[in-house]
Amino acid sequence: MKKLVLAIAGSIFFVTLFAQSVYDHKEAFNPQFYPYPGNDYRSASGEPGPKYWQNRADYTINCSLDTANHRVSGQVEISYTNNSPDKLKFLWLQLDQNIYQKNSRGSSTTTETGGRWANANFTDGYVIKSINVSYNGKAYTPKYNTSDTRMQVWLQDALQSAGGNIKLTIQFEFTVPEYGTDRMGRLQTKNGMIYEVAQWYPRLAVYDDLQGWNTMPYLGAGEFYLEYGDIDFTVSAPSNLIVAGSGELLNPQDCYTAEQMKRWNEAKNSDKTVMIRSGKEVNDPNSRPKTAYTNWHFKITNTRDVAWAASKAFIQDAAKINLPSGKKCLAISVYPAESATPKAWQRSTEFTKASIEFYSAKWFEFPYPAATNVAGIVGGMEYPGIVFCSSGASGQDLWGVTDHEFGHTWFPMIVGSNERKYAWMDEGFNTFINDGSTEAFNKGEFNKKSAFEDPSSPFMIKYMFGENMDGLYNSPEVIQQNNLGVAAYLKPGYMLTVLRDAVLGRERFEAAFREYVNRWAFKHPTPWDFFHTMENVSGEDLGWFWRAWVLNDWKMDMTVKEIMYADEKPENGAEITIENLEKMPMPVTVLIKETNGKQHRIDLPVEVWQRGAEWKFKAPTTSEISEVVLDPDKKLPEWNRDNNTWKKKGF
Repeated sequence: MKKLVLAIAGSIFFVTLFAQSVYDHKEAFNPQFYPYPGNDYRSASGEPGPKYWQNRADYTINCSLDTANHRVSGQVEISYTNNSPDKLKFLWLQLDQNIYQKNSRGSSTTTETGGRWANANFTDGYVIKSINVSYNGKAYTPKYNTSDTRMQVWLQDALQSAGGNIKLTIQFEFTVPEYGTDRMGRLQTKNGMIYEVAQWYPRLAVYDDLQGWNTMPYLGAGEFYLEYGDIDFTVSAPSNLIVAGSGELLNPQDCYTAEQMKRWNEAKNSDKTVMIRSGKEVNDPNSRPKTAYTNWHFKITNTRDVAWAASKAFIQDAAKINLPSGKKCLAISVYPAESATPKAWQRSTEFTKASIEFYSAKWFEFPYPAATNVAGIVGGMEYPGIVFCSSGASGQDLWGVTDHEFGHTWFPMIVGSNERKYAWMDEGFNTFINDGSTEAFNKGEFNKKSAFEDPSSPFMIKYMFGENMDGLYNSPEVIQQNNLGVAAYLKPGYMLTVLRDAVLGRERFEAAFREYVNRWAFKHPTPWDFFHTMENVSGEDLGWFWRAWVLNDWKMDMTVKEIMYADEKPENGAEITIENLEKMPMPVTVLIKETNGKQHRIDLPVEVWQRGAEWKFKAPTTSEISEVVLDPDKKLPEWNRDNNTWKKKGF
């Protein structure tokens, strides 16, 4: 056996003053990761089980917009189907408009510094005028109580399990807030008010196999968790307004002039943007129907929500979206004259079309008949088939917000995770897929990132993994306001990039990620369903990865500790020792350069860290080593990249 000794003096002597390692291999690779085994509802493979169920909520809504008082009044008929194995003695509904009351929990928990979800002015929230229940041939007015943004409706007879259906009819009204937690509101433009209306009708809370009723209050940062169903809704508005809504407009002939209908039909077959209502027409009375009011009738199927917008200031254009199956749908944009410039909203439909077509080809086909982008007071917010983006956005910013909000079609509109608990599962996953669409759009026109946007930059690594950063596995309201952009968006997006590029490889990762989308399309996955799916499809045990990235806030810091030559002769090969100073294990590539010009790349799997903080491996050198670099391609979230490289003195 060849003798290994430490190379010394002047040539390759390398000893560094190391910080004490905090790595614990037994903790990192603890075999007990999953908190519960698979069952009939959720398989251990990550698939919905053979008895998976979820309840269903279908809605028919008729409402009117009073522009003088900024008031929406309406009636919603809810057909609720209980597919659970439990009889339900009461129902819980979400009343999100109540967050805008002065004494709401959301208002009471707004920090003194304000922020995105602060309300400068308040409303009365919902006015519930009446509630009626129809079940088993009996109609009655139920007892109900309201607690902040939730309402509990008590039933005279329990709703039967395994398919029992009940109908609720609720009359309601509310004032549209000027600034509604950056999710809805109204904006005054030179040609009229823009209304963006969301969270606008009482909606059933989710009843699931994990928690029963999900009744977390709406506080602002946490978004939504909703049942799927079909929604048919009609908005009655003064005829000088253009209304845009989720889904398909069923009666465009009643809503547009004859000339606009020609343009509408032209847009359905055009890859180029077609103007439906130009800026010159905005103040022309002949550009609108002559009736006092117009009823805009929309329908969208297999959806969890709807939203809409209205304004007499809207310019409108549209173009065809081409889907992989051969189906077509419409990209639509509505915006005020102030936003109508060649670098801004005149490109909105182009951006919308490109975004939807990319994600449809890559992950799952867009399921709605239209994708509408609305310019208004909201900085960026997503709803099925419609998104709200800032009227002031242009260029790269408009692409970024448009692409991000439409990316939410896949997470969480299609894959219906619980946003109110797990922001990283929708914002983070969406951030990840946004990188791919941005790289592809127009030959990378906007594929530029500053050090503050690039998660792999040294600055962002320090911020992302620093002591003051919140971990991913926290509800949005628990995360500090200044940290939410990293903990909910940037870090989980970067996590998936690292999983793809440094752990699984693109082919295995994309197969598993695509399977996750397909398995849980229009269903309610948990983090554990995601973990199970990624592991089972990729064929990797990833408990160590989820433990480090999701369940904990561990960081990674690997270094070269020492180099030894066999029999003190470089030509006989070297033994290199690397050390993990922090708690996160990761596979690592080592680049070894020799003084004679030869190079070696050695890929070490994550399992090298299963027995401790140090790992020794052999390199087939034929001359002295001039340089050793850990993670030469910079795929890993290295806390201290300075100690990743060792160089021979003089090189």
